[in-house]
Amino acid sequence: MELRKGLEDIAIKETEITYIDGVLGRLYYRGYSIYDLAEFSNFEETAYLIWFGKLPNKKELQEIKETLAEEREIPEYITEFIKNVRKDANPMDVLRTAVSMLGIEDKSNEELWKKAVKLTAKIPTIISYFDRVRKGLDIVHPDPSLSHAENFLYMMRGEKPNPIDSRTMDVAMILHMDHEMNASTFACLVVASTLSDLYSAITAGISALKGPLHGGANAEALKQFMEIGSKDKVEEYILKKLETGQRIMGFGHRVYKTYDPRAKILKEYARNLAKEKGKMELFEIAEKVDEIGCKILGKKNIYPNVDFYAGLVFYFLGFDPDLFPTVFASARIVGWTAHVMEYLKDNKLIRPKAIYKGEIGRKYINVENRE
Repeated sequence: MELRKGLEDIAIKETEITYIDGVLGRLYYRGYSIYDLAEFSNFEETAYLIWFGKLPNKKELQEIKETLAEEREIPEYITEFIKNVRKDANPMDVLRTAVSMLGIEDKSNEELWKKAVKLTAKIPTIISYFDRVRKGLDIVHPDPSLSHAENFLYMMRGEKPNPIDSRTMDVAMILHMDHEMNASTFACLVVASTLSDLYSAITAGISALKGPLHGGANAEALKQFMEIGSKDKVEEYILKKLETGQRIMGFGHRVYKTYDPRAKILKEYARNLAKEKGKMELFEIAEKVDEIGCKILGKKNIYPNVDFYAGLVFYFLGFDPDLFPTVFASARIVGWTAHVMEYLKDNKLIRPKAIYKGEIGRKYINVENRE
């Protein structure tokens, strides 16, 4: 057997959901360019596309919007859990546990897509409730008159967001919605392949996304920009990092060998938010890291990935850095559930092999005679 650490370049299923061209830097959801979806679509429409394989007509779009809005509120027992959990808990731990609790109560035989919609609707509520409770603020209940992205920001802030923030949130969630067979999606499929329930599969995905090598890189990129502190210090910072064998956070991707298209899109939204909120100095530091990093690392086909500018966007929208992975999860839930549903149409238990390198035929010695 050939050993492929990290299962690199190993395909475990065929898919019609997402296509990535890592050489040319292209990303497609169900055949639609991510650039077109980011420019013209919205969260609800793109979620429908990913779940059902086609863009909805007016009636279908209105129905998915209404269903998502109706399903936002969470059961009282989960609200009580959020109120009573320790305030310094990792937000991903709270989200993972709340999703698992939803699964305890849901014993319905509903179609998987209906459960997927419910989970997608409730995750922003869980996140916002916990953030407000830990800050000593009153919970803000969902507003069914608002879009998915608008409502998320409304529940976080307690006031309706302006159009720039709402649109940026919409686009950021579209860009994070799916990315083929990443670690968290694979974790979902491993669980789903055993014919466990959808909540267990999604709990596995959240657990994988919690890891700093997956969902935490956006916060590390933001921390890096803040550490630099000034545009004049960027080159010195980068050179010192590289000389000591350290990574430039937000650079490099297992699939993309060029500039991540999601980073290109988010860069302009980060720029607009920075202007609006008077944070241009921080954006300019990031832009300088981008410029110098590409000059040096681009020779090795290492370029900015989605996390490079995502941290800035989430920060400018008012999310604390420890919430970034939960915001990521609130979008990726669409891709997770879509891949689970697709895989289960032709399910096979996922059971890889390991190459044994240990001894064979060791003699058992009684404990009294062991050294």
